[in-house]
Amino acid sequence: MKTWLITGTSKGFGRIWAEAALERGDKVAATARDKNTLQPLKEKYGDNVLTLALDVNDRQADFEVVKKVRETFGRIDVVVNNAGYGLFGFVEEVSEQEARAQIETNVFGALWMTQAVLPIMRQQKSGHIIQVSSVGGVTAFPGLGLYHASKWALEGFSQSLRQEVSDLGIHVTLVEPGGYATDWAADSSVKSTPIEAYQPIRDARTKARAQSTPGNPMATADGMLDLVDMQDPPLRLMFGKGINELMHAEYQKRLDEWDRYKDMSEKAQG
Repeated sequence: MKTWLITGTSKGFGRIWAEAALERGDKVAATARDKNTLQPLKEKYGDNVLTLALDVNDRQADFEVVKKVRETFGRIDVVVNNAGYGLFGFVEEVSEQEARAQIETNVFGALWMTQAVLPIMRQQKSGHIIQVSSVGGVTAFPGLGLYHASKWALEGFSQSLRQEVSDLGIHVTLVEPGGYATDWAADSSVKSTPIEAYQPIRDARTKARAQSTPGNPMATADGMLDLVDMQDPPLRLMFGKGINELMHAEYQKRLDEWDRYKDMSEKAQG
């Protein structure tokens, strides 16, 4: 039996993973900005679930939540930094407030929670920190520049973190979902004020998304349970069909470009 702390459990992936863990008998601390959205979990799973209101942007609140979870359950085995959202807007369109809010939630929210739980996991000499990234954490598309920036930042500090804590018995995994039938691109997203010059590209991206077949988010539950049960989990785990092929193509383009300009790169060495 494991004890989980999952942020952003009001709906979507966070809710699905919380229910999957509870169904198999694990204990879960579930957080959301609006604690009322978590009441059905409490009614169904009783003392196995601890529901907490949390804005992950509040660093002090993150530390207080972690303290409360440990006091209640005695330990924390798995932390899933799931809270976050997508900002739709071309780079020129994004306001300062929108850009800062995107980074605050998707990067600093995960960073503060990671910092809060690390002392407990170091003391336990065990633990698994799961950062919910995205296929957008390793590639990029037009109209999502600041979202990609947030996920690339999450990927960067998490890769460093993995090397820092692996000898302490702590695992770090970046989960990178592709497109799923959640409301990530709908009610859960923020959209910048559009600039007309970008409308043709925006229309093309909208058409491409409409022609794609999103995955079933419920299908990720078993994958998440398998992940936390692994003795030697990976740094990165992609969720979704076709993502592996997409990433192979993306990295082949990078390799080809790096090789093409290899002489120029080495010339800069002096």
